[in-house]
Amino acid sequence: MKENKYDDERFFSQYSQMSRSVQGLRGAGEWHELKKMLPDFNGKRVLDLGCGFGWHCQYAIERGATFVLGIDLSEKMLEKAREINTSPLIEYKRMAIEDFNFVPESFDVVISSLTFHYLESFDVVCADVYKCLTKEGAFVFSVEHPIFTAYGSQDWIYDPEGRLMHWPVDNYFKEGIRHASFLGEDVTKFHKTLTTYVNGLLKAGFRITHLVEPQPDESMLDTVPGMRDELRRPMMLLITARKN
Repeated sequence: MKENKYDDERFFSQYSQMSRSVQGLRGAGEWHELKKMLPDFNGKRVLDLGCGFGWHCQYAIERGATFVLGIDLSEKMLEKAREINTSPLIEYKRMAIEDFNFVPESFDVVISSLTFHYLESFDVVCADVYKCLTKEGAFVFSVEHPIFTAYGSQDWIYDPEGRLMHWPVDNYFKEGIRHASFLGEDVTKFHKTLTTYVNGLLKAGFRITHLVEPQPDESMLDTVPGMRDELRRPMMLLITARKN
């Protein structure tokens, strides 16, 4: 299933107002942890799966990458990326990850930010990424945490006065389609367990070097609305793996 809500004018307009869209990497609550997990980019060829506005592409170039290819299904995302992250060493292509030709040993680093929960099969992703990486190549990605995706609605349970009570977790082991409300729209995602993410990497031949359930950056707790509530349950899962 190749859903593309991000080219919907209303949805894209709301997404463009999020802190991670306006401020780039420093506006992402997980960035303070994710940047510690990234490899040395110097002299590397980099693939960004679901590159969005191209913030990670630009970061890799600024740290010595020789070439970055960013792919995304959304033309609006790519238009914005070409506008704000314009290095001539970055190439942007519009395509689904499922349609990309993962040429063997064509990249030294593969990164992806908050994309794989839109894809049905993580095993396929792992096999494809493993194939296209050079030996000892790094695979670094973030996804929505399985606790965050399990129930499906991706919203809190509220008391009669509208105060946050708790985060619902149910049907955790039933993987598959979830219909989440995101920016006021119904968005299709695919819930996967932590076991699926970890074993998908191991089955493909990767060794896992870092796994983090990030808490928000402390500097954002009182400056970004609702950020303190992110301390109550994990929203994201970050993993770094290496090709053997």
